[in-house]
Amino acid sequence: MFFEVIVVRMTNELNSLESKIVQVASLCSSLRLENTQLKQQLTLVEKDRVALSKRMDLARSRLEQLAQQLPETKT
Repeated sequence: MFFEVIVVRMTNELNSLESKIVQVASLCSSLRLENTQLKQQLTLVEKDRVALSKRMDLARSRLEQLAQQLPETKT
């Protein structure tokens, strides 16, 4: 009788542990997927940042050229 109680308790604990392991594995899988998606988003954002930086540099250069062409004001 005592042995049966121990076996039942151990079985319950093992079932509980198995359930927790399944939850952790599922969470790990979800986090891996999210991590992959975030890496892809980061890559796209970085490409956009580089492109915008180049456009800003080009606009700055054009503005500087236009500013040099403006007649100087006499005060």
